Amino acid sequence: MSNAFTTRVLNIASGTEETVADLTHDCETFLREVAGGRDGLLNIFVPHATAGIAVIETGAGSDIDLLAALHTLLPSDDRWRHRHGTPGHGRDHVLPALVPPHATLPVLGGRLELGTWQSVCLVDTNISNPNRQVRLSFLG
Repeated sequence: MSNAFTTRVLNIASGTEETVADLTHDCETFLREVAGGRDGLLNIFVPHATAGIAVIETGAGSDIDLLAALHTLLPSDDRWRHRHGTPGHGRDHVLPALVPPHATLPVLGGRLELGTWQSVCLVDTNISNPNRQVRLSFLG
C-alpha cells in the first residue's frame, strides 16, 4: 500500500507575463518514475488563489486564445473589489472559478491518457507572483 499514493511538488517559474505553461512533459516524467505501469489517476493541483489548471491544445494558438478570452471575461481594470496588488489584480482571484486549480486525469498502463492534441497546462494571469508550485499526485 505504500506506493499506492505518491505525490511530488513542481516549482514552476511562470514569469512576469500572463502565461499558459505546458506541464505535460512534467506529468509524463512523474508517471514514468512512480506509476510502474499501473492504472490509476493523476491529480494536478495548484495551491494558489490566482492560477488554474487547464487541459487544452497548445502550440496552435489555443493557449493565446485562452488568455485573450480571459481578458474579455475578466478585464484588467478597476472594477474589482479585491484591489491589492497590480491594477486589475482582483480578476486574478476570480480566475480559479473559470479555470479550476485542479484536474484529475486517467492513467492507463502507467501512461497519461490524453487526447491527441490535449496538454496539461498551468494558467497564470497573476504577473505579481512569478513562482508557482504544482502538486502532482498519483493514485494507483
